[in-house]
Amino acid sequence: MLGLYLRLLAFLVLAAVLVAPGQAGEWETSGFVGIEGRHFFHAPRWPGQRGGTEGSVLLQPEARWYADDGRYRAALVGFARLDGWDDQRTHADLRELYWAYEADDWDLLLGVNRVFWGVTESRHLVDIINQVDLVEDIDQEDKLGQPMVNLNLQRDWGRLGLFVMPYFRERTFPGSSGRLRSPVPIDTDRPLYESGAGGSHVDVALRYSHFIGDLDLGLHLFDGTDREPRFVLDPSTRTLRPVYEQMSQAGLDLQYTREAWLWKLEALVRERNDDVFGAVVGGFEYTFYQVAGRPDDVGVLLEGLYDGRGRDALATLYDNDIFAGLRWARNDAQDSTLLAGLLVDVDSGETLFSVEAERRVGESLVAELRLRLFADAVSESPMNPISQDDYLQLRFSWYW
Repeated sequence: MLGLYLRLLAFLVLAAVLVAPGQAGEWETSGFVGIEGRHFFHAPRWPGQRGGTEGSVLLQPEARWYADDGRYRAALVGFARLDGWDDQRTHADLRELYWAYEADDWDLLLGVNRVFWGVTESRHLVDIINQVDLVEDIDQEDKLGQPMVNLNLQRDWGRLGLFVMPYFRERTFPGSSGRLRSPVPIDTDRPLYESGAGGSHVDVALRYSHFIGDLDLGLHLFDGTDREPRFVLDPSTRTLRPVYEQMSQAGLDLQYTREAWLWKLEALVRERNDDVFGAVVGGFEYTFYQVAGRPDDVGVLLEGLYDGRGRDALATLYDNDIFAGLRWARNDAQDSTLLAGLLVDVDSGETLFSVEAERRVGESLVAELRLRLFADAVSESPMNPISQDDYLQLRFSWYW
């Protein structure tokens, strides 16, 4: 069914480009190809997993078209990874494939797109439109392309956006040979749905955004299939089957900018199967500019996280935590940056330490380093199954 949707979307986008009144325009192509290695410091914990160093190759081609009149545009962004260990991490996705029209006070997008909501660093709580591509990274920042119709109205009182999503994207998970997985492998080929329409349930969202002086405000409503599944055990196959339930959600994101301060807040209320709970993450980032007379900028981050879902709900890492981080930007010709963070559970003391660094080498090559360390995981925590999966990752990407 997904293949049918994608072929139909590709046809519609191509047809829209060809028949657009301002069809004279320009194509721009770009993208990257990369090689990546992950070295795990400890022996695997679960049967079937591999140890040592995991290698991958990646490809992300991009093509974008802009009409001469500035009203029409289209995009095609693909992604593919070939992994040497995990057949589930070997995958391909259509990140973007859309046609868009922009008028003076409204715009329309049809196709596959990625939409980001949120302001905080430690958890993107309100970012609900796109499904997580979890085999890419546990930080949940990589997202699958989402088929949609998106209509936005721009007025003096703010921007109002309507999203209609006719097809659901299932979350990706590591396979039985992969690391950073649950003790029992997840059967991604046999998901279960609460809705009788299954993956064809039509999800809808409404978002209002505006800025008032130094305050950026976002409000949203969402009704549809929960992007975060729960799991049921299939005794016959000894695997976990994802269960995607229906849910409704209202959310808020705020960012207040004052000189070197950024104050951030994300909050939501979610209802699912008569279980209503709230979650919030908020804090600040303060930036020291040109430290010690050098061009370097250093930002200090501090955020608190709370998730009030019930005991019977799917466990989360972010139930009662503190995040502290440091962001460094060299402001040099190589765009050297580093972000280091520590997430600590207030109740149990379990800790996740993370480092992300990036630097351009020459004109087209970018080197990226990531380090993830897990400490003091408790038995009932979602971190416990991956507590032996500390790893160092290095990626080299060539951009064109």
